[in-house]
Amino acid sequence: MPITAKDIMAIATEEKVELVRLQFTDILGTTKNITISAQQLGKALDNQIMFDGSSIQGFVRIQESDMFLWPDPATFAIFPWTSNGKRIARLICDVHLPDGRPFEGCPRYVLKRALAEAEKYGWSLFVGPEPEFFLFKMDDNGYPVLETNDRGGYFDLSPVDKGEEAREAIVFALQQMGFEVEASHHEVAAGQHEIDFKYDHALATADKILTFKYVTKMIAQQHGLHASFMPKPIFGAAGSGMHLHQSLHANGNNIFYDNNAHLNLSETARHYIAGVLEHARAFTAITNPIINSYKRLVPGFEAPVYIAWSSRNRSALIRIPSSRGNSARIELRNPDPSANPYLALAVILRAGLDGIARKLDPGPECFDNIYEMTEEQRIAAGIFRLPRDIVEAIQLLSEDEIIKDALGEHVFSNFVKAKAIEWECYSKQVHQWELDEYLLRT
Repeated sequence: MPITAKDIMAIATEEKVELVRLQFTDILGTTKNITISAQQLGKALDNQIMFDGSSIQGFVRIQESDMFLWPDPATFAIFPWTSNGKRIARLICDVHLPDGRPFEGCPRYVLKRALAEAEKYGWSLFVGPEPEFFLFKMDDNGYPVLETNDRGGYFDLSPVDKGEEAREAIVFALQQMGFEVEASHHEVAAGQHEIDFKYDHALATADKILTFKYVTKMIAQQHGLHASFMPKPIFGAAGSGMHLHQSLHANGNNIFYDNNAHLNLSETARHYIAGVLEHARAFTAITNPIINSYKRLVPGFEAPVYIAWSSRNRSALIRIPSSRGNSARIELRNPDPSANPYLALAVILRAGLDGIARKLDPGPECFDNIYEMTEEQRIAAGIFRLPRDIVEAIQLLSEDEIIKDALGEHVFSNFVKAKAIEWECYSKQVHQWELDEYLLRT
């Protein structure tokens, strides 16, 4: 049975909740919240909490600033820590206009709109994420420094450090908030970790990614560490990705599975793969949305660079895991954890649906190590590269009508505007590489 507003009020009273955080994201994926007292919870559940939308990047202009938060009761959870001794709960919200209409700039609404396209066919998108992150030490002022607290490697059992302890505490906190954590382990780079949680409906998964990042940062801070979801914080080390395992379901059945087909992948799954491959260069701006994202998408660190699919090749953009039956799925490997999860899942889904609608063919699998192929070999095989930087990614996004439509005009135009400002600021800076390269020899 779905949880109701009445249920939430009863739980909040029984658990002695004193504060409630109403959470939402801006277009760039930053978590925002308005904190209310428990006495205002009934008002919030009646969609009566208002905020100034003009203060949120990419939302609205000053002359049209009144916005309302509509909490989703299914997202109610109590944090497993207190603030000044007070118990805190949270609700994730949709943003609405004063007349009750959904705000087209709300990322959660963008994903709901994409999911509605799938629902026209009776399909639901299920997603399982694999987010990675670094744990860094902090200086005496509480500011993170690029120093990890371990020398552990991939799947190392017990590095003697705060990182192992912090990761375990993060897992316990997530479990207390209703997550089914499937795995957690040390990643390739020193100080790098991964926590995987069970696949779920796409909207619930996006909500969980939002929660995961918030909880991870809070628990790390309690252990004197800083959790960073920056894709490539350390030159020469592996970057942090967020692989997304995906499948479409209808009436409880996974329609990506066909027992009689090659790799047990249905025609629908193959068309979906083809759509994702066709639009990958355009949606990379959304799945890899910051300048630093493209420092990860380079050869040599297992991050995908080239657009291909394979059941055995981890250098391909899309991998087909060996799981079959209701666990049949595709794994998209380029997204990173800086992405707004609502926008990322929306554009990926619309890409896949376009492939199904047009009955696109993904072509043959790629079994060769793409990194070791020459440019001529890649061109002959029809394998193209992901964008090299955010400028190229934005240009490709601007040329793709399917992905632009998935975002909607408001989100698309404001996202592009924000990225142009970000690139201009970056371009004006003098970076350490320039000093190292030119200061002495010029």
